[in-house]
Amino acid sequence: MHETERHRVILSAVQGRPVVTVPELCDMTGSSEATIRRDIAALHVQGKLRRVRGGAEAINPPAQGGLMGRPASVNETLNIAQKRAIARVAAEMCNDGEPIIINGGTTTYQMVHHLAGKRLSVFTNSFAIAEFLIHNSRNSVVIPGGTIYREQNVILSPFGGVVASHFYAKRMFIGCQGIGAHGLMEADPMLVQSELGLIGQADELIVLADSSKFSGRSSLILCGLDRIAAVITDSGIRDEDRQMLETAGVRLIVAEATAQAHTQATVA
Repeated sequence: MHETERHRVILSAVQGRPVVTVPELCDMTGSSEATIRRDIAALHVQGKLRRVRGGAEAINPPAQGGLMGRPASVNETLNIAQKRAIARVAAEMCNDGEPIIINGGTTTYQMVHHLAGKRLSVFTNSFAIAEFLIHNSRNSVVIPGGTIYREQNVILSPFGGVVASHFYAKRMFIGCQGIGAHGLMEADPMLVQSELGLIGQADELIVLADSSKFSGRSSLILCGLDRIAAVITDSGIRDEDRQMLETAGVRLIVAEATAQAHTQATVA
């Protein structure tokens, strides 16, 4: 990641929570600790953040704590062509009249453009997805109660979701922090708590993950591979990751992005 992009990620992160540690910033940027410490020192000298022991904090710390992981404003600029291709294929799996769950995320958000002409019952914890569908479609939209986390653009409640527990879905479409042999990984405990409740309400779990997510890691496991019905990714997926999914019995769908921004799905 280029220095300018790293600085943008770091500044966004410190605005999302009181203190961000060096290891957290390493995970967000894919950079070494030495590089992150130099970046923090430079931004401290520029007066854009305050260097603290083991990390950094905002000059004017936020009143509301944020969630772990990269902010949506950063994620939405990464691997955008792959995300659009993956989202188109995911939307093609949705048939009129079906109830579905779409979890908040920058890849799942790309589905909304292809759902505008459909008639679905959509439960989502994404404020951005709900807003788009309300204004640009005739889909029925259901959202949970809770707090809006601006950095990730999701609605979460620490008390669990009463509405979610009564919503049945044929499929749930979800992004992730990473995916590996141990299963689907997320960055924040509150996200895991929210998503666990939603996963239980869907017959099938469909994971939308560009190929970079197979290198993503977190200490928080959301669910094992045995709970996943299908993974939609791009052609950058490595052979060992294909084999991992095949061994676990997970259907792999590869979305190809063409120069005409048109996608084609192949099933492995």
